[in-house]
Amino acid sequence: MPKHIGIAAVSPEGSALCYREIFRAASRLVGDAGHPRVTLHNEPFELYLEAALKSDWHTVGALLRRSADVLAASGAEFCITPDNLMQNAVHLAEVGSKIPWLSMTDIVSEAVVRDGRKAVGLIATRLVTLGSTYQTHLGVRGCHLLVPDEPDVASIDSIIFGELVHGVVRPESRDRLQLVINNLAQRGCDGVILGYTEAGLLLANEPSALPVYDSTSLLAHAAVKMALGL
Repeated sequence: MPKHIGIAAVSPEGSALCYREIFRAASRLVGDAGHPRVTLHNEPFELYLEAALKSDWHTVGALLRRSADVLAASGAEFCITPDNLMQNAVHLAEVGSKIPWLSMTDIVSEAVVRDGRKAVGLIATRLVTLGSTYQTHLGVRGCHLLVPDEPDVASIDSIIFGELVHGVVRPESRDRLQLVINNLAQRGCDGVILGYTEAGLLLANEPSALPVYDSTSLLAHAAVKMALGL
């Protein structure tokens, strides 16, 4: 029997995409039968944003832990949170947790290094782009991280919070992100991390100037492999 996956949801759109990717990953690995159970629990998105904007990671950790407790009571045997920024508080949520956590940043960083990337770009919200969410994880693994220029950082942040978290997809925003990826390629990147959970809404199956590391898809795939014992 596969292990029961718990999702500590943050962004509604991103969490829904992660649930979908879990089903798709399971289908690729085992076909149409033998899929893991999945339970999702959320605290209000605005509570996470309010705390993160204040760098109040203890509150974020408490919110995640609250979801983890509910998930554990529902039978989940481990949990994930498909949100890049909130990874900064996963270590706080782990303290005393009844079930273990998978870290999105570790999974993405390991995939980048496993492919031999030496310099990767990052497309994400401003707080993730200019913070330490990926910088430390990649740095200790010997991979250099490059971020977009300030106008691009501001534009991407606006697209994510103004459009994608509400499920809005605009062709001009897709073109803008492709331009940012092209710029990162010209600066010497040999890959790009899509460090925002809603990436699948905008760039799913789109041609790219660089190999893409979609944080949501990678997390979902790792969760399924753990659930199946692979």
